[in-house]
Amino acid sequence: MRRGIAATALVATLALAATACGGDTKGDGGDTKAGGELSGTVTWWDTSGDAEKATFQKIAEAFTAKHPKVTVKYVNIPYGDAQNKAKNAFSSGSDAPDVIRADVGWVADFASLGYLDEVPADAAKKVDAEFLPQAAASGKFEGKTYAVPQVIDTLGLFYNKKMLADAGVQPPTTLEELKTASAAVKAKTGKPGYYLRGDDSYWSLPFIYGEGGDLVDAKTKTVTVDNAAGVKAFKAARELVSSGAAITNATDGWNNMQTAFKSGEVAMMINGPWAVADTYAGDQFKDKANLGVAAVPAGSAKAGSPQGGHDLAVYAGSKNRSAAHAFVEYMTSQDVQVQSTKELSLLPTRTAAYEQPDVKSSEMVQFFKPAVDKAVERAWIPENGALFEPLKVEWTKAVTGASTPEDAAKAAGTEFRKILKGWK
Repeated sequence: MRRGIAATALVATLALAATACGGDTKGDGGDTKAGGELSGTVTWWDTSGDAEKATFQKIAEAFTAKHPKVTVKYVNIPYGDAQNKAKNAFSSGSDAPDVIRADVGWVADFASLGYLDEVPADAAKKVDAEFLPQAAASGKFEGKTYAVPQVIDTLGLFYNKKMLADAGVQPPTTLEELKTASAAVKAKTGKPGYYLRGDDSYWSLPFIYGEGGDLVDAKTKTVTVDNAAGVKAFKAARELVSSGAAITNATDGWNNMQTAFKSGEVAMMINGPWAVADTYAGDQFKDKANLGVAAVPAGSAKAGSPQGGHDLAVYAGSKNRSAAHAFVEYMTSQDVQVQSTKELSLLPTRTAAYEQPDVKSSEMVQFFKPAVDKAVERAWIPENGALFEPLKVEWTKAVTGASTPEDAAKAAGTEFRKILKGWK
């Protein structure tokens, strides 16, 4: 293992050296000097889901209208595999993309390993001046900008308006109200009220924040997932399932949850704006007005939801860096962000985009933008993404009853401290 880490670091160092020495000169891939006409191929790894990828491919390939001598090679990489695939490609330099769509939690990790090219100075200034501050923060590492925010998001409670109305209940604002609403739905329809996603650690965060907790305290270098608030969060999720208020599944939670909600087998789920387009495709939402979105229900302390989203970053070893940076600028432009909102209900990262008619008139933006403004910003540390795997394992054990909430929280904390060497 240590040998693998050393090899990775060496490749990263060589990539940075090549970047520093190469400037903006023409590389083997056909990249053109700054100020000249861009040419060559830009390979983009996009991690968007089935409901989004066709739109993003169409938008990406339209880059050639602005730069006819540049070919965009679009590659869709399943999100669950993307972080490791990218690290393997970046470390070896073999078949690595020029541009990666990175979860906001991956940027510091990639940058710390030397895999990302720094955003050009003029573009970095625009990110600071023209983008939402919390979105801009996700693309930084040690004071430098390595990625440009593409979309920003958070989680909300999706609900079937008709099912709740027929059961005589309002969208719940607390976990206790969620139990009551679920019981009413089941009494009316015989179906469970809520689907709790039990196989993804991102969905644990509203519960942890709701009890006043967090995964870590980066300022004091302290692991907090296993403190009293963390244990209460694991208990709260387990109680939703054991009480019958929620159903869950330890595998393929996304598809199971979406299928159940779209078909009316459950009345509520927690999800984000990326799920809107897919949800509208369900039988229950042929009338789009039947889909309601509310804030995630509060725990005993508060309501809290994580800041999420995706950034675009250029590989430090790319031979097409000028064209790659131009592609990132295009994909994060206001026009493209407005188009993404109009077609996919995704939230822009540019402040001015929210003044555009197609954005202002979006019902989903009207809900999710205030939610994003209140979202909990995660610790932008290199280990951010690595923490989610042990959290996922223990979260699944807790909500399915394979482990007690106390033992699951404790095990997650133990694994966190192995990853965050030297942390309390």
